[in-house]
Amino acid sequence: MTNFDQPIERLGTNSVKWDAILQMYNEQELLPLWIADMDFKAPAGVLQAYQKLLDHGVLGYADTPESLYTAIIDWEKKHHQLIIEKEEILFFSGVLAGIATAVQAFTKPNDTILIHDPVYPPFANIITTNHRQLVRSQLIEENGHFVMDFGDIEEKFKQHQVKVMILCNPHNPGGRVWLKEELQQLGELCRKYGVLVFSDEIHQDLVFSPNEMTSFFAAGEGFSDFSLQFTSMTKTFNLAGIKNSIVFAKNEKLRKQLEHKQTENFQQEINTFGLIGMEAAYETGEEWLAELLPYIQSNIAYTMTFFQEHLPKVKIMKPEGTYLLWLDFSAYGLADEELEERLVHKGKVVLNAGISYGPSGKQHMRLNVACPQVILAEGLKRIAAALS
Repeated sequence: MTNFDQPIERLGTNSVKWDAILQMYNEQELLPLWIADMDFKAPAGVLQAYQKLLDHGVLGYADTPESLYTAIIDWEKKHHQLIIEKEEILFFSGVLAGIATAVQAFTKPNDTILIHDPVYPPFANIITTNHRQLVRSQLIEENGHFVMDFGDIEEKFKQHQVKVMILCNPHNPGGRVWLKEELQQLGELCRKYGVLVFSDEIHQDLVFSPNEMTSFFAAGEGFSDFSLQFTSMTKTFNLAGIKNSIVFAKNEKLRKQLEHKQTENFQQEINTFGLIGMEAAYETGEEWLAELLPYIQSNIAYTMTFFQEHLPKVKIMKPEGTYLLWLDFSAYGLADEELEERLVHKGKVVLNAGISYGPSGKQHMRLNVACPQVILAEGLKRIAAALS
């Protein structure tokens, strides 16, 4: 049984989450509740697999073993009812590397790509740094969670001749687990207007019952003909640092086109730790994940209760998946810079600035609850102190 309550000292380990904020903010003793990795040890089976490799002592070139393909295929079938064949699997160093390569493979400079607003900031960065046109469709907040504005999406498909939509499923930062019916409606619009879908499903395993994850592939008949699915076990099992991800490409024409760009960029090799960690996680991590999800839910409930009691003016979007909470501080009337300064320099706590997720993220923050509850409790006290 994993002890998620046990704090682990991460300062001084070259951690982006814990160590980089000192240089970013020039402030001592900051508590990070921001970047999306967890303050928990990886599953024991993964650590044991790495120890076996280190005991052997040779870190030469490694080929992709058949057993890894089998582990991926079995996991997707068991946990997501998704049937994947070996030849439909491509490997990249990360989901963002895969999406960037796909943008290069399937669009040209000045082509238009649509994303939601708010959504994970690197989507916009990939689009603009590759000299593509960025268009956003704002999500609507309804009954305490986000829904898609299908009328706006269709209008922008027509108006801007959109070539690609990058979808976040489940959604970051709102924690929405899109319903099959929502994905069907989106998919039919994409089919109608000839829009390719790049579906980032890295949070596919971090979904809370009774919500059910639906892959874009599985949402409608033939949707895999015009989509690619990007995922990884790194988010599920807290292995972000090993840099490994998967692209599922069922359409042979799309797969060959993506493979060609991958080869052009010399991106077809995965490091040894990525290969070993991925296989070990899928083969041995199921029990760890089953213990993790209720712990995350407990932290979410704790956070929501804290805000209700101590900061009732903050609106919280309760997530259906992920370990990320979207917080609306607009009732305080603070500008984005002032809100961030208050949290960092008065509260000594670091969250992700909502404005980085798109224009509708103004006066919002994203909070990561994937840490021991004692650390979370201290972080929430600091948020309250910052706003007192």
